[in-house]
Amino acid sequence: MYSITIEQHTQIDADAINLVIELCSQIPEFERQYNTETLKQRLAERRCLLQLIRVEGEIAGFKLGYAIDEQKFYSWLGAVLPDYRQLGLAQQLLADQEQWALAQGFSIMEVNTYNQFTSMLKMLINHQYQIASVTNDEKNISQNKIRLQKLIAA
Repeated sequence: MYSITIEQHTQIDADAINLVIELCSQIPEFERQYNTETLKQRLAERRCLLQLIRVEGEIAGFKLGYAIDEQKFYSWLGAVLPDYRQLGLAQQLLADQEQWALAQGFSIMEVNTYNQFTSMLKMLINHQYQIASVTNDEKNISQNKIRLQKLIAA
C-alpha cells in the first residue's frame, strides 16, 4: 500500500501559484494554459484552499477552490497527474475538500466540468453532486459545460 498524504494550504502565495501552473502544464486534459495573473485575479480577496496530494512524498495531484460567498465553495481546478491515476486520489481530494469546506461553515459545493470528462462526471454523481445547469456548445456536444452542486450541510 502506498503512503498517501494531503496537505491543505489556505495562504496562496506566489510559490503556490507557480506550483499550480506547473502542475496544470502536466495535465493532458487541460487545453487552456493558466498563468500567474489569471490565478491571482481569480483568487484575490477570497477564502481559498489548495490541496496537494502526495504519494510516497511525491506530488501526485492537486485541488484548488475558493469561496463564492458565505455559503458556497467553488472547486475550481484540480487533477491527478497521469502516472498516479486509478489510485482513488481524486476521490480522496474531493472528500477532503468537502470536509474542510463544511468545517469552515460552507453548505454548498459547486464545480464545473465538461461533457467530455466522463470519469469526473461519474465521480461527482457518485458523490451526490447534482447537475444544476448545462451550457450547450452548439458545435461540439463534448464541450457542453456542466455545473454541479452538492449540499454538504443542512
